[in-house]
Amino acid sequence: MHSHTRSSRSRVLLTGFDAFGGATLNPSGLAVQALHGRQVRGHTVVAAQLPTVFGASMQVLDALLAKHQPALVICVGQAGGRSAISLERVAINVDDAPIPDNAGARPVDMPVVPGAPAAYFSSLPIKAMLAALQREGLPVEVSPSAGSFVCNHVFYGLMHALATRPDLRLTRGGFVHVPWLPEQGTPGLPLADVVRGLHVALRCALAGPGPAQK
Repeated sequence: MHSHTRSSRSRVLLTGFDAFGGATLNPSGLAVQALHGRQVRGHTVVAAQLPTVFGASMQVLDALLAKHQPALVICVGQAGGRSAISLERVAINVDDAPIPDNAGARPVDMPVVPGAPAAYFSSLPIKAMLAALQREGLPVEVSPSAGSFVCNHVFYGLMHALATRPDLRLTRGGFVHVPWLPEQGTPGLPLADVVRGLHVALRCALAGPGPAQK
């Protein structure tokens, strides 16, 4: 048991999404896949793709959390129209879809988890990550809203799991939005920069503890 705990605690889970909204690409899925198997500060990166579907995305994430028992989780999603890598500060307990998800569902003002808290803060060291990405010359911002689509659904579901599941009490997590790729539209950020940004963010998050909320 002890060896399992030690080995699994040295995993980092990175998730991205499949393409949605008529697009054929999603930079979040491509970028996390590029980091799969990498060693970062003694941790092995496990990358996985979530479906852009309310409910099903969290079922897949819950299974990944149970299987890997990661030390750190960063879920990544696409935010078309944003020009910078966005480090999300807060997840809200609302599903309110501006467009249908990939299963055609379009919830309006529904809770992600009925009866659960209104919001959770990220437990990533987002200000340290901001500084680290700025030092790399990458466009980066701290974002006050992850929206109310499937990205926020997963971010909230993740933080609720970390807050309530005893097996995950040592796990830290949060959400990062990335811009379109240049071929998808403007403003865009090349995939290599997105991958580099996530790598820097991971290194930084593994270097020290997150904010006091966790």
